[in-house]
Amino acid sequence: MLPASVSRGYVREVLTRVSAGCVSTSPVQVTFGLLHERWRGLTVGLVLNVTFVAFEALAVATIMPLVAEDLGGIALYGWVFSSFLLADLVGIVLAGELADRFGAALPFGAGLALFALGLLIGGLAPSMPVLVGARAIQGFGAGAIPAVAYVVIGRTYPDALRPRMFAVLSTAWVVPGIAGPALAAFVADHFGWRSVFLGLLPLVIVAGSLALRELRTVAGHPDREARRVFVDAVRVASGVGLALGGLQARDVVFSPVLIAAGLALAIPALRSLLPPGTFRAKGALPAAVLSRGILTFAFFAPDIFVPLTVTTIRGESVVLSGLALTAGTIAWTTGAWIQERTVFRVGAAPLVRNGFLLIAVGIAGMGAVLAGAVPAWSCVPAWGIAGLGIGMAYSSISLTVLRHAPAGSEGATASSMQLADILGNALGTGIGAVAVAAAVASLGSAVAGVAITDALAGGLAVAGIFVASRLRPTTV
Repeated sequence: MLPASVSRGYVREVLTRVSAGCVSTSPVQVTFGLLHERWRGLTVGLVLNVTFVAFEALAVATIMPLVAEDLGGIALYGWVFSSFLLADLVGIVLAGELADRFGAALPFGAGLALFALGLLIGGLAPSMPVLVGARAIQGFGAGAIPAVAYVVIGRTYPDALRPRMFAVLSTAWVVPGIAGPALAAFVADHFGWRSVFLGLLPLVIVAGSLALRELRTVAGHPDREARRVFVDAVRVASGVGLALGGLQARDVVFSPVLIAAGLALAIPALRSLLPPGTFRAKGALPAAVLSRGILTFAFFAPDIFVPLTVTTIRGESVVLSGLALTAGTIAWTTGAWIQERTVFRVGAAPLVRNGFLLIAVGIAGMGAVLAGAVPAWSCVPAWGIAGLGIGMAYSSISLTVLRHAPAGSEGATASSMQLADILGNALGTGIGAVAVAAAVASLGSAVAGVAITDALAGGLAVAGIFVASRLRPTTV
């Protein structure tokens, strides 16, 4: 007898796939889920790779002040992160296309090699421009990891296991989120910042090798018509880079020219990479992709200014701001597990709507902290509420995208979602940084800039509630 936790929808999904010859499974596999030998190796490999990417991201953010002090080139500080994000965008799109045509192992192996090469060059970088280049190589390679993960989940795992897998992948961020910054600071203080880059190499090799062995079983579709996605992805990344550069320049003549050129370059290419109707949320898949971009903008734009709000503006300790970020990380994972338990019962749309609502509430709470209307410690529950919201919505959107992905095009479809994800993140953090810099330059304080960023993000979170209504139920 199957345990009560296995839904009737899951059984119907399994029986449907077995009768169609899509997957070989049994009641035992259903019972043990992700721990069954059919998926155990893939699950462990994907979780380990998400973990090392999380450690790398948090570690680099922690040690960058030391790096900038050692190498100089403070003007390129922001580009250490921007170059990674923009190259990541290109890598995601290309990896998704290659995974659809040639299977998961090829793009994953290439991405892993580039990620490791970027770590090596970064650890040995003699100057900031070299480090920016190394981060671009890393970003290009890192793009393969989420793109391949979605292909594997879409083609290999039964439908009812996917919410649990997304929850597990979210959990993979918890340990890095709690221990990563402190561990990176310890290593940098005792062994130098270069040891942080170089010390991650063994983890990358071990985790990557384990996953690569399992990914060889995920075949592609060589007869699938090739798309010229690389050029379009480069155009999008270049256009976004130009637009962000124009915003950062804050020049009356130069800025509008750069922004206009960036938009003219990026928007037509973006339309060709995203599902038709994405900007109008026309249909479940386009609405899900658009929701993902709005979601990451709404969360990450204010997220980067939580420490600034708590420490610089309210004058509290770094420990308190760290607690707020940790609360957001843990709550994100909690939200992912809530969707795992409820998505097949209530559908994705309510979870995404409630997720946007919680983010809006969390942003409002941080606005109250910024204004001094509530005690500074209120940042912890406020950002925990926002983290809970993105955890519920993020995984639910992923599930919707995979449910509506055309057969054989899971990689391209997942890449579209990841493209919207990265763009939302990059634009949110970029526009927020410009608003804060402009406020400091004109008013001598960052308060107005953070307030504008919070208001923009909160408005988008409210808009996301309405976009989420276009999502169709995912119950089976």
